[in-house]
Amino acid sequence: MKFLKIIFVFFLSIFIFSCSKPVKKEKPILKKTSKKQQKPKPVEKSWDSLKHYNVDAFFTEYGKQNKETKVLIETDFGKIKVKLYKNTPIHRANFIFLTKIGYFNSTVFYRVAKNFVIQGGNSDNVFTMKQRYKYGNYLLKPEFRRNRKHKYGALAAAREWENNPNKLSSPFEFYIVQKRSGAHHLDNEHTVFGEVYAGFSTMDKIANVKVGPEEWPTVDIKMKVSIID
Repeated sequence: MKFLKIIFVFFLSIFIFSCSKPVKKEKPILKKTSKKQQKPKPVEKSWDSLKHYNVDAFFTEYGKQNKETKVLIETDFGKIKVKLYKNTPIHRANFIFLTKIGYFNSTVFYRVAKNFVIQGGNSDNVFTMKQRYKYGNYLLKPEFRRNRKHKYGALAAAREWENNPNKLSSPFEFYIVQKRSGAHHLDNEHTVFGEVYAGFSTMDKIANVKVGPEEWPTVDIKMKVSIID
């Protein structure tokens, strides 16, 4: 009997001891992101985004990736087809860039000088102003070429004449020579970077519109510019 009591006390003490042991709580597992899952920070290259200080680098690279040379200008007076020159690479790439972002579609032919030029690429449209402000009104270095003259149908970049000794081009504004004999007094003054190859009659129709002060047409001549090839 005494032996049974001893066994009973032994097992009871074991039971009490086991119940008194603290229960270990599982700790939450924190999953660490592996290096493969972490997104690398993009490395900004000199041509990633257009700034006023990286114009040449940006358009050199942009030109390599966008090799189009033919552009369509549509107006209420008809269509004008233009070929851009490969040996004026920065001006060509710039014109393609502005065409692809839709800049010209908010602009007009704002100056019509009959028997001289028709000039476009600007307007009072809010979108036009925002786009120019966005890219900082950057300028383009001249790309004068002996074989690129101001003949009839030449496409050239407008520029400021005052306080511009380096003859830097406006990237946004352009003109087309409408005078049959050309405008050769502008050779080596403005960069010629393309020429009209179809739509000469449209040029002449535009040249005959009624204009007001500073040769601005009394009715806006809107344009839509798109890539052909």
